[in-house]
Amino acid sequence: MANVVGEGAAGRSTRTPRAEGALSALAADPHATDRLRRILEQALVFAGAAFAGFYSLGEDGELLCLAETAGVPRTLCGVRDCYSAAGRSPVAEAHRGHTVYLGPRDLAAQSQSRRTPRREFHLAALPVRHDGGGCLLAVSERPGGFDTDDRACLALVADAVAFPAPPVAAEGADLPPGGFSLAMDTGRLRVHDDVLDLFGIDPDDFDGRVETLLGLAVPEDLPSLMSVVEADHMTIGDRELEFRVLQPAGPPRWLRLRGRLEHGGEGRPARLVGTVTDASSLRADVTDVARVQRLAAALSTAVTVRDVGKAVVAALRRPLRADRIALAELESDRLVVTVLDPPEQEAWPEVWRSEWRTEWPDAPVRTMPTLAAALREGRLATWPAGSPLEPALAGVGPGGLAVLPLPAGNRMAGACLVGWDAPHDIGADERTLLTAAANLAGQALTRARALDAEHELVGMLQRQLLPRRLPRLPGAVAVARYLPSTAGLKLGGDWYDVIPLPDNHVALVIGDVQGHSAGAATLMGHMRTALRAYAVEGHPPDVVVSHANRLLVDLETDLFATCCYVDVDMEGGSAWCVRAGHLPPVLRHPDGRTEIAEAEGGPPLGVVRQCDFPMSPLRLQPGTLVALTTDGLVESPDSDIDTGMERFARQVAAADPADLGPVADALLGKALRSDDVALLLMRYDGMDTRPLRESWTVWRVPQAVGHARRFTRRTLRSWGVTEEIDAPLLAVSELVTNALVHTDGKVRLDLTLIGDRLRLAVADASPRSPVRPTSIGWEATGGRGILLVEAVSAAWGTLPVSGGKQVWAEFTVRR
Repeated sequence: MANVVGEGAAGRSTRTPRAEGALSALAADPHATDRLRRILEQALVFAGAAFAGFYSLGEDGELLCLAETAGVPRTLCGVRDCYSAAGRSPVAEAHRGHTVYLGPRDLAAQSQSRRTPRREFHLAALPVRHDGGGCLLAVSERPGGFDTDDRACLALVADAVAFPAPPVAAEGADLPPGGFSLAMDTGRLRVHDDVLDLFGIDPDDFDGRVETLLGLAVPEDLPSLMSVVEADHMTIGDRELEFRVLQPAGPPRWLRLRGRLEHGGEGRPARLVGTVTDASSLRADVTDVARVQRLAAALSTAVTVRDVGKAVVAALRRPLRADRIALAELESDRLVVTVLDPPEQEAWPEVWRSEWRTEWPDAPVRTMPTLAAALREGRLATWPAGSPLEPALAGVGPGGLAVLPLPAGNRMAGACLVGWDAPHDIGADERTLLTAAANLAGQALTRARALDAEHELVGMLQRQLLPRRLPRLPGAVAVARYLPSTAGLKLGGDWYDVIPLPDNHVALVIGDVQGHSAGAATLMGHMRTALRAYAVEGHPPDVVVSHANRLLVDLETDLFATCCYVDVDMEGGSAWCVRAGHLPPVLRHPDGRTEIAEAEGGPPLGVVRQCDFPMSPLRLQPGTLVALTTDGLVESPDSDIDTGMERFARQVAAADPADLGPVADALLGKALRSDDVALLLMRYDGMDTRPLRESWTVWRVPQAVGHARRFTRRTLRSWGVTEEIDAPLLAVSELVTNALVHTDGKVRLDLTLIGDRLRLAVADASPRSPVRPTSIGWEATGGRGILLVEAVSAAWGTLPVSGGKQVWAEFTVRR
């Protein structure tokens, strides 16, 4: 409004007569329901005020309560709802007949006795001289405050406010035609007989409850109606809404509600007062409030901020015939645009393209004064074609621009920009549609932002607990998917894992911890780590699962877990399956035949400390697809888990295993998502080149090292390796000698040849790994063996195995 006030000297000289004319026109209609607000708006137009409010004396005679406002929200100016009539506040002084003008220093001096704004404001308090008394309070943000002409216009506004208030504003007075008064604390409703006639209710049958009238509304319109009659998020201001009511015969009737929320003072309930009129004859292209109801229904199910933005764009683009719509969140002092329509960057101003990231140009709101002022005022702001605007805004609507702040309680959740290319005048019906959409979108945006933050936290934690990527497998391809539950967006306990093991074995693991909570997710991380550790140690599948069961029992948690563990031999195409209360694997054979594997099952993990987990054999031919899933994909409220498994098997049978990614996505696309879902798929292709293997048990006899060397030479000769075998034989001597000298129990020598890569491995019963010495003196009698192995081999290392360790070395040989 400051732009309107900023006129030249000639404009200032005629401002007072113009204000008189405007106020006289308003006085000609003293019974208009919005008369008081429109009078206060003249203080914004002609006196340059950012805020104007009228305080009237309460029924108890002790408090001056805010009855009507215009301009920016009162909280931005440090203005209270109520002041003591006997106090020394400017409002109380004006009520006692004194005119008060205060500058920033005066307000700062009173900061200990009353609330003051943080920014520099000028305040004016003028008495309102009518029977009830009262005060006109105005606040200006201009550096010079209120000049002489401004003060003259404020005096005219105060005189105009002195007219008696409309009858609807007084509880207990007769209601005007179509009027109503709703007590926000009890829901008790007083209505004119005309309103009851619109609802089809006999006045003698009306019980005075607002729920009675709401029960006659079309169900789709209830969300928007409840947003008006619920008081938990409402502030003083206008309410306007169109809705439908059911009729005994024929289509529903359209009604229009216009009202204002008025505070009753400290300790007293607020009231919503206004009128309800017939809206059946309104123009349908813009004022078709079914659009608002559809928007309310869409926003009630919107989970993310982008969902909210898309719903708003869908509700506004066509009826407004707009060329551009952008919806943005307000984050601190920046606007982050989440939805742009159209999405192509060429459709937006050049300053947007230069920093195109599907977001607002990286600049704070204060660098765009026009937009900042609209957000500060909190009302719909419009600019016609040719208006001087910032470059970031001018190209959005060269033919007209509307900025719609999205309120959420006492703060702004964001803004919606609507622009036109051709000159466009925004009509009253379009304003109604935009205002109704703003109230709904602001609340939905706040809810979606909280859900987005929670969902991102859940996703981040879940990603940290699950494998970042699956390993490359010899002779197989594996993909995995995880989807969190959409019910409450809580942490889940489903997990999967793919564990490479020695000798070209791979362990496929999938499991589910009971419940959906941080505790379930934490326990899931424990179980995944434990199963991986036991598997890498070299234990057979039943021992791995048994160890995990004992660990879960020892954790003394109230939760249990299910698990399916499949150890696949990539060389031979065989597998062992162990189930602990979990679903069996589904196998799709190369000919398309699909079966649910008949694998014996044990109890869930963490239920019984001592129990058996039997192993069931599986046979995999090249081209076989192994599918493991959790119950969230196959179980639903309307079907049992057996039916779901049969349906899942049919879906796997219909899939093309050539590309597992689309198969996994298609299977998850049919999930009901009332529970989190984990899915693990592996296509066994078989190894093109199978390694050659031989083993030798080393007996503890004096000639043991010699026997091991002869076994190695004989095996390599049978494999066609006859040259450059001195280095492998030296490594065999050193590794076998170390095992015999430093350990007890059995010693085993394993030879593996894959292509030109020879691997020697010596396993013993000691868990202690050999240590490479940092230095050896000339007189030392030991410690050189590992240094020799390191010197002659391409690589060497050690790894734990069941009951001990394995020391290995690799060589490059020619066959």
